[in-house]
Amino acid sequence: MSVWPKVLPPLDPASRRIHDEFMRDWLEALPNRYRIADRFNHRYAARNNGPFLRTLEIGAGTGEHLRHEQLTAEQRNGYVALELRENVAARFRERHPDIAIAVGDCQRRLAFPDGHFDRVLAIHVFEHLPDLPRAVDEAHRLLAKPSGRLVVVIPCEGGLAYGIARRISAKRIFERRYGRPYREFIEREHLSRPAEVIEEVLRRFTLVHRSYFPALIPSVFCNLFIGLTLAPR
Repeated sequence: MSVWPKVLPPLDPASRRIHDEFMRDWLEALPNRYRIADRFNHRYAARNNGPFLRTLEIGAGTGEHLRHEQLTAEQRNGYVALELRENVAARFRERHPDIAIAVGDCQRRLAFPDGHFDRVLAIHVFEHLPDLPRAVDEAHRLLAKPSGRLVVVIPCEGGLAYGIARRISAKRIFERRYGRPYREFIEREHLSRPAEVIEEVLRRFTLVHRSYFPALIPSVFCNLFIGLTLAPR
């Protein structure tokens, strides 16, 4: 049984600066250096949903996902991005000045009424959250029922394929740049394994669709990512 919330030791200011800087730069490097893998993350989220007008994207990063969406003017007007880090949100505003973005925490109550959104997108977000149950509950509150959809993409943390991919990508970049162990960064970032995330979302949602990449077979061991589409109960 997982214990929530997961408690993290505080970071000193220098380490906080490094973590924020690397997260911003990694979000920009991922679609350029590792395009095939990153394409699954965003295309899954863009394709696996029903009709919608209002979207909340939590953990929107620098706005990469919007490159994979084909939105009408009305859908763009109803699109809201939420980002935890101000330095990342600033880059989002530069890229997408017509999209509303707020700096905030999806683990807290957000300033929207119940059932306001048709979609909530969480692309590589839920594995990062120390209080995942509260984020799941808030997504459930915000979604229209029964038609709303929560779309989640998570890494196969703990699997062999994902571990190998990390060693030749993010780990190598981080340790070359900062001269410190990547483990101290990633252990603060990837707090939950796939089984924990899936257990929590199924507490409030019903699974509509699931996809694994790249092997397609339902195994954390030999895949990199899992896409989940869920309907609120």
